[in-house]
Amino acid sequence: MLLFINPMTILLAAAVIPAIVLLVEVYKYDRLEPEPPNLLLRLVLMGVISTFIALIGERIGSSIAASLYPEDSLAYYAFLMYFVVGLSEEGAKYLMLRRSTWNSPDFNCRYDGVIYAVFVSLGFALWENIMYVFSYGIGTAMLRAVTAIPGHASFGVFMGTWYGLAKKMQMEGREDLSTLYRTISVLLPLLVHGTYDLIATIGLDWIFFVFIAIVFLFSFTTVKRISARDEYL
Repeated sequence: MLLFINPMTILLAAAVIPAIVLLVEVYKYDRLEPEPPNLLLRLVLMGVISTFIALIGERIGSSIAASLYPEDSLAYYAFLMYFVVGLSEEGAKYLMLRRSTWNSPDFNCRYDGVIYAVFVSLGFALWENIMYVFSYGIGTAMLRAVTAIPGHASFGVFMGTWYGLAKKMQMEGREDLSTLYRTISVLLPLLVHGTYDLIATIGLDWIFFVFIAIVFLFSFTTVKRISARDEYL
């Protein structure tokens, strides 16, 4: 007897599983002091909330972009991808990240910055993916599983690397460097995210896949390196 599986269940699984796989992968490298599950769940939920904050910023920014540049021009797309999409999404993630973790007593290791930022980023990606997959189908799920989902995870790695360093500087009383590193923790993923979207939008397919391969490889090696050199703050 064949077991009937609801198509909606298949779509939901296709949307959620890639993010869960990456969450587990990043979590397993937290070798010094694994984070409490309730904190990690809250970070994923903060990532979901950040999608709604980003949406407001993107709607406002899109109107500004349209008033400044001719649509379909390179300047329009560059402004849109960096200063609207990149800033809105990475800025919203950072706001939720800092609100949830900066003063947390659990934030006591450098790698914690990476795992916190990745969990927020993948919470964002998970919800965004559900919306895309239910709108456009299983083909979109397969494409985003190897592009957008690991892309958001990589942006989280870049954010978390500098966020963890910023916390280390604060613990050492070096507020000037802490402020600088927190700024970098927003600007670096913003630049990578904006470049990712811009290349994809203007249709440079082979450059896009080379770019994301480099980004994914670099972020994976960064996770392994910071995990291996993790230290208490």
